[in-house]
This record gives sequence, C-alpha cells and structure tokens, in this order.
Amino acid sequence: MRLLLTATVLVASLAGPVTAEIRPDQVKFRELYKELVETDTTLSAGSCTLAAERMAARLQAAGYKEGDIRLFGVSDHPKEGGLVATLSGTDPKAKAILLLAHIDVVEAKREDWTRDPFVLVEENGYFYGRGSSDDKAQAAIFTDTLVRLKQAGTKLRRPLKLALTCGEETGGAFNGANWLVTEHKDWIDAQFALNEGSVGMRDASGKKLSLGIQAGEKVYQDFRMEASNPGGHSSRPRPDNAIYSLAAALIRIGQYEFPVQFTDTTRAYFTETAKLSGGEAGAAMIRLIANPNDLDASAIVSKDPTYHSMLRTTCVATRLSGGHANNALAQRAEANINCRMFPGDTIDNVLAQLIKAAADPSLTIAPTGEISPTPAPPPLTPLVYGTAKTVAQKHFPGVPMLPAMSTGATDGRFLNAAGIPTYGVPGRFSDPDGNGVHGLNERKSVEGLYEERDYLFELIQAYANSK
Repeated sequence: MRLLLTATVLVASLAGPVTAEIRPDQVKFRELYKELVETDTTLSAGSCTLAAERMAARLQAAGYKEGDIRLFGVSDHPKEGGLVATLSGTDPKAKAILLLAHIDVVEAKREDWTRDPFVLVEENGYFYGRGSSDDKAQAAIFTDTLVRLKQAGTKLRRPLKLALTCGEETGGAFNGANWLVTEHKDWIDAQFALNEGSVGMRDASGKKLSLGIQAGEKVYQDFRMEASNPGGHSSRPRPDNAIYSLAAALIRIGQYEFPVQFTDTTRAYFTETAKLSGGEAGAAMIRLIANPNDLDASAIVSKDPTYHSMLRTTCVATRLSGGHANNALAQRAEANINCRMFPGDTIDNVLAQLIKAAADPSLTIAPTGEISPTPAPPPLTPLVYGTAKTVAQKHFPGVPMLPAMSTGATDGRFLNAAGIPTYGVPGRFSDPDGNGVHGLNERKSVEGLYEERDYLFELIQAYANSK
C-alpha cells in the first residue's frame, strides 16, 4: 500500500501542479478563457482578428446563426478586427443590453516575465498571463454568457449584444468601439452598456473590502506647450530663453490645482468612503462634499493620489524636448502635458486654465493628438445601480458597493458620447498591488474569476429581463 501511495504521489507530481476541483460548466469556461488569453493580441505581433474569429467559432458551435454574428475590421488594419453578436429578446420593442470588452492587450516581453505571458498558467490560486485580468477575463465571461444562454434556450425580454473590440490599449491603432459608434451604431445601440472600469478591493489577506460600480471616467487629452526664440550663439546668452521660459511655465502649471468637482457618482463614493475611513480623512470628505471650496478639507483628502485625481481635472508634464545644438541658444522648446479631465469638463475650459497657470503670453498651448470626446457621466439609475446591489447581496454578502469614477480611460468614453450610457460593471476584485495589470506577471484570482462569472451571469439576465 505504501509503495502504491508513493507511486501515485510521484505520478501526480510529474503530471504538473494540481488545480482545484471545479464544476463542469467552469471547465468549459476555463477552456474558452485559456484560448482567449493564449491568443496574442498585442499590436506589435498579435491579432485581435484571430481572437474574434475564435470567439465567433464558439458562438457558432453554441447555435448562433450566421446573421447573429458580425466579424468586422478595416483593410488597412487587418489584424485589429472585432466581433458583434446578438442574442434576440422576446420583446421587439425592448432596447438591448450591450456587453462591451476589448480583446487587445498591452505589450509583454517574454524575457521580462517569470512565465510565458501568452500561456495561461494556474499557480498558487491565480491565473497568470497577459490579459488574464485586463480585459480578457471580462471578454471571456461575456462570450461565455452568450454561449450558456443559447445552449440552455433561455428566453430574455431584452436582446443581448456582445461587442469584442480592439484598439483600447494603444493609441494609433484601429479602435473598434469608436468605429462602431461612428459607422454602425445600429449594430450596438442599447439601453445601456456594461464595460470594464470598475474595481472592487481586497486586502492583503484576500478579504473583500468593497465592490465597485463605475459611472463616468476621466477623459484623456494631451496638450503641447511650446516656447520659441530667435536663438543665437551660446557664448552670448539673451535674457529671454526658450528653455527657461518653458521650464518656468511648467513649474507654475505643476503648482496649479484644478478646482474640486463632484458628480452624483463621486459624491456617493466619498459619502460611503467617509463612513469606512472615519477619522480626520473621513471628516474632511464630509466637509468637502458640503463645500467643494474648502481648501483645508481638500488638502487632507488629496493626500491620497487616487482621491486627489477623483476630485478634479489633473494635468502633468510627461515629455520634454528643446534646442538644436549644444553650442546654440534654443530656438524652440516644447513639452507634452497630459491631462485627465473631469467628466463633462471641456477642452476649452481646461486649456484656459493651463494658459492662466502658465502665465506667459509668449508661449503657445494647444490640444494635440486625438481630440477626445468629453461626455457627462451616465446617471446611476435604480435599474443599473439598484439591480447590481441586489444581486451582489446574494453573491458577496456584507460587501459594500461603492459607486466610482475611473481616473483612467476606457472605450466607454466613445459610447457615452454617442448616447449609450456605459457602466463599469461590478464583480472584479483587485489586490492592493493591482495584480500586475499593464505590468509584469499579470494575474487574476482563480476563485475571484469564477465568482465574478457567476455574479455577472445572474446580473446580466436580471438586466435583460427588466422592464
């Protein structure tokens, strides 16, 4: 018996790490998730088109007809295509619910990672791989949801639409979400959309601290500030100098604080966070909600960089260039100023404040690159927020749900600007270190992924059956 047991252990160890026992439906989901993560969708070497085709094949195998699935793309970006699929509803007058997820990922170099970034590895309670969290976990859950509903013959009042798109992670790529709202809004038009952008928090021991639901996000916009000068020989310095003028203006902009603003979402977030935080910070949050011009309260709350960003537009210098020779006075110096604008804050308003802060009329400041839409945040309606809370009480009892505004940017900005209210759906939890998203050794909790899948499966059906 001892020899048999030893042999069994040896065989098991040679077979590789043992994974936790999972339900049969989770086995199928894991296969889909694995295929998606292991399809390289980086801009440099991968193909979103291939990933979309593979997900389309799974939908077809589940019973979706050719007319239910659209693979789309443009000829000058052949590897950056996407997919739109529809599960019909029973009420022809009911607007759809849209499930939006991007399938492109941030670049990942094998030599920098502990594990191959494009091989799904389950280890120590986590799935490792590029995109395992951002955003292929959600893309896999949404695709799997349509597969399960079709196979079960489930009838829902509202149609469900799925959009898997490319271009969210990389500027200059073909952005499928923007193309859809511009060229074929009818394919994805919906009562509202569910998207990434919401993050719940766990502590270092894995305890769930809070759920998040995102309504609104800051808007990405670059501005170029430029100083020019006649220049001359460096042996004969002038009192006016392009580099010094630029540097002085950047210091003034760095010291400028944009005013505090609130949306219904951030007001609710800080109200709840004040209760959880308590102490000086909690009291300062309550004071700031009552009076956004309370500078002392703002200084206390803004000690936390995340809170600081959630309260206002922020702008920061990110790149510098200037001069044309080591022995010549600079004829030109310029800087890129990256702004994350508060929802609804206009480019003209932010530009006016930058000009005021720079306090040098000899400089030119102008928006550059892609001009972002600046939509107001979507409302936290009882249907969206209330339903999410009700379903969460079953799946995550006792965990508070905090409405939040994302300080980053997602493709939701294009949909919100096009009149499709878009929300970062709850269910995802993050470790204190951010789980390596956009960095090295990105990971997703195995247990957390299956819990998120169960929660979203019920929540999506609740939305789709709503009046």
